[in-house]
Amino acid sequence: MPYGMDTELVTNTESKNGHQTIACTGIDNIAEAITLLELNNWDLVAAINGVIPQENGILQSNFSSEASQANLYGPPNQSEAAEAAAGGAAPPPSSSSSSSSPPSSSASTSAFCPIVPSSRHIVERQPRMLNFRVEYRQRSIEVVLEEGSTVGEIKQILETELGVPVSKMQLKGWKSGDVSDSTALRSLHLPKNNSLYVLTPDIAPTASTSQNSALQESLNQNFLLVISHREAQRDYSLNFPGSRTIQEVKRNISDLTNIPVRHQQWEGWPASASDDSMTLAVSGISYPCHHLSVCRRSSPANTQEPTEECADVHMISDSEGDDFEDASEFGVDDSEMFGVGSSTCRKAPMMPENSENEGDALLHFTAEFSKRYGDIHPMFFIGSLEAASQEAFYGKARDRKLLAIYLHNDESVLSNVFCSQMMCADSIVSYLSQNFITWAWDVTKEANKARLLTMCTRHFGSVVAQTIRTYKTDQFPLLLIVMGKRTSNEVLNVIQGNTTVDELMMRLMGAMEIFTAQQQEDIKDEDEREAREMVKREQDEAYRLSLEADRKKREAQEREEAEQVRLEQMRKEQEEEKEAIRLSLEQALPPEPAEDREEPISKLRIRTPSGEFLERRFLGSCKLQVLFDFVASKGYPFDEFKLLTTFPRRNITQLDPGSTLLEAKLFPQETLFLEAKD
Repeated sequence: MPYGMDTELVTNTESKNGHQTIACTGIDNIAEAITLLELNNWDLVAAINGVIPQENGILQSNFSSEASQANLYGPPNQSEAAEAAAGGAAPPPSSSSSSSSPPSSSASTSAFCPIVPSSRHIVERQPRMLNFRVEYRQRSIEVVLEEGSTVGEIKQILETELGVPVSKMQLKGWKSGDVSDSTALRSLHLPKNNSLYVLTPDIAPTASTSQNSALQESLNQNFLLVISHREAQRDYSLNFPGSRTIQEVKRNISDLTNIPVRHQQWEGWPASASDDSMTLAVSGISYPCHHLSVCRRSSPANTQEPTEECADVHMISDSEGDDFEDASEFGVDDSEMFGVGSSTCRKAPMMPENSENEGDALLHFTAEFSKRYGDIHPMFFIGSLEAASQEAFYGKARDRKLLAIYLHNDESVLSNVFCSQMMCADSIVSYLSQNFITWAWDVTKEANKARLLTMCTRHFGSVVAQTIRTYKTDQFPLLLIVMGKRTSNEVLNVIQGNTTVDELMMRLMGAMEIFTAQQQEDIKDEDEREAREMVKREQDEAYRLSLEADRKKREAQEREEAEQVRLEQMRKEQEEEKEAIRLSLEQALPPEPAEDREEPISKLRIRTPSGEFLERRFLGSCKLQVLFDFVASKGYPFDEFKLLTTFPRRNITQLDPGSTLLEAKLFPQETLFLEAKD
């Protein structure tokens, strides 16, 4: 098959499988047929049996796959069909048959559709099994049942596993809404893998399950996903309940953008969202809003052009092309399948040479890595090596991680195998994402290699840089595991490209054990230091509060003393003022007349509140004001005291001050008394 035709062939295969599904099932809508194939992982026989289950048996899986390959290029002859039906390996098609025109729809589907069952094509029926992952509070139960089972049978298994009565159990997460216990699973047209959750509103959570309420609440919450479609430059704001799975979100986006799920390339999902069957509530996305972006994954066949230099690798025969026509689906081009890793066969380098910004270089590296090997790969840190070290080593002890430095070299024949089989393995990706900060660099170009050695010398010392220099090109790629210590950074392990997934995982776990032991010591030291600092802060706070209380007390005392001084000063001023008034009144009084004076004289006797008596003679023609001034000069001002007669009781101060003593009938003598005004 000529190079560059693999993507077109895969597309034609998908379309042909869709038409075969329509012909066998009677489904009129091609989109519905394609969706049915996607739900069954593009297994045509499983998709047909899911809609039209056979009573006597199903088509052989081996026969279906071989027949589908043969029918893509021409109808098999009778001997080939017989050998394929018997389970034998069919010989490769001849050059004449491979170059013939494609068969008609009826001819191509006759080998697939169980319309007229043949005894040679029928085997003992193998029931289709469905996998269910059921979440209840903090537990996750795996249930595997035949498609002919009912919903009630799932609940009976859950009753045994969870100890929850079926009558108090609500099984949620069905795509068709709530279903009854008698509903057959076959009637729901479920995919092979399903995610459900259990609600028990009548069972109150105990103290041991108090944390489960958060999960139940998350399942009932609505998450706003702001999804950016990069090609269309359009944003979609979509609300999904927490019980919706990641797979369902991707299918909804497929309806909006016309990008099939298998061709979607996402950015923004957290590392914990490693399984599309996970619900949004447990996927680790931000609440209430999370931002994502999606675009169509570019096919490696479209991004790489054959050159004369590598034409001998890509130009394979037609018979060989049938065996490798789907290689592009795995993100590996023809040259990689044969172990040819020459950089001359690639359109773009993994990292540009002499890039001024390390962050831009890492962005280019990540994009090129995804283009070559797919989206399932470690999450590379975007930034400088110094920033990656800060992120891994210099946070709180509980948040620190190991630093994994991946060094890529396109000149090494091991690079493609290591990237596609080790770095993209699900177990490795998950372990690195959870426990490591992964930073990458491409040393294919000498300028980039020299720049890396300079960075390593600055951050890890000359020993690490010298160690990297000793490795030859064919020993790359390298994975350096670095652990941060109090005084310096230590390289725990250098993993070369000639390793296996199991060996790589064991070496990562070994480094993690060393790091965990050191981390526990660091956590203990940090907790003790924080405890000491907490005690010191509490003591400092208590001392500060004591000083503040003393200051407030001293200020209050000073204010009180100042107030007393002020009041005393006012009192003295008032007394001085009264004394001045008294003296002025006393000096202004007319002289006391003699007893033998011929003019009428009134002799008055005045009793003070203290019991003392004031006696004085006044002329009968004197005004009452003179009497009031005399009393005030003795310390009893007119505005504070009133002057009363004994009998009959009269208030002299209420009389006109201008009237005389004679007019007031205070003649020839009278006894008066002073009384304070109310």
